[in-house]
Amino acid sequence: METRELRYFVAVAEEAHIGRAAERLGMAQPPLSRAIAQLERRLGADLFVRTPRGVTLTGAGETLLREGRAALAAVEAAERRTRRVAEAGGRAPVVLTAKAGASSELMAKLLDAYAAEPDAVEVEVLLSAPGHQAPMLRDGRADVAILHRPFDDLSGFDVDPLSVEDQVLILPAGHPESTRTSMTVAEATSIPDLPLPRWPHLDGTYPDGPGPELRDLTQVLQLVRLGRTAVVMPESVRANLRDGLAVVPLSDAPQVTTVIAWPPHSTSPGVAGLVRTAARL
Repeated sequence: METRELRYFVAVAEEAHIGRAAERLGMAQPPLSRAIAQLERRLGADLFVRTPRGVTLTGAGETLLREGRAALAAVEAAERRTRRVAEAGGRAPVVLTAKAGASSELMAKLLDAYAAEPDAVEVEVLLSAPGHQAPMLRDGRADVAILHRPFDDLSGFDVDPLSVEDQVLILPAGHPESTRTSMTVAEATSIPDLPLPRWPHLDGTYPDGPGPELRDLTQVLQLVRLGRTAVVMPESVRANLRDGLAVVPLSDAPQVTTVIAWPPHSTSPGVAGLVRTAARL
């Protein structure tokens, strides 16, 4: 298969309509239909069920969509990382991505310890909204990531656990619920005047709900102080909280495992050094 064919297929699968996919790809519908039919003949499998309203994936199509996205991300990652090394004259910085406002103390220790290594390279830190780190690692925008299980998708990565901790609810000091010694997740998510925040999808849109639309943890803590929301976070956040906030442990929330993750095929000495430092710490 060619990457061009995979891009065509993924566009049709995501749009569930050949006409909309053709418009998205900037091409006419007939050649796109022919390309999809040729791909099906080559694979010996029907990828779509055609209906008057559009197309739906078959079982084979669902497999190709999953594998095709991974293949396209790998190609994109190879291009990005190659360009980065070339632009840096053969010694590119390591790009580390993490959630904005999360694991800040852990990252500070890691970066300081790694910088003291004799063969350390520059580390560029990219902070972004929750849920964006794994895709950035897959498509080459980052070389290594700080991720959190069970919230992030770790499939396809090599990982090294860094810490395991419980989760807590952060809410305004003085709120009637702030004096409780513990609560369940169901109780934490159903406080009428403190709806939980909504984080953006990868396409920038937000899920429906009453909570505020946010992009980083600095925003959310400010809104918690103002009594507009509450937020569930790992217990280590206690160390960075200022006045105006209260912490209630969650009795039935799954533990959060913070890991350092990297592509299994990585041959970057900088990534290897950063991972070794993280394991040592």
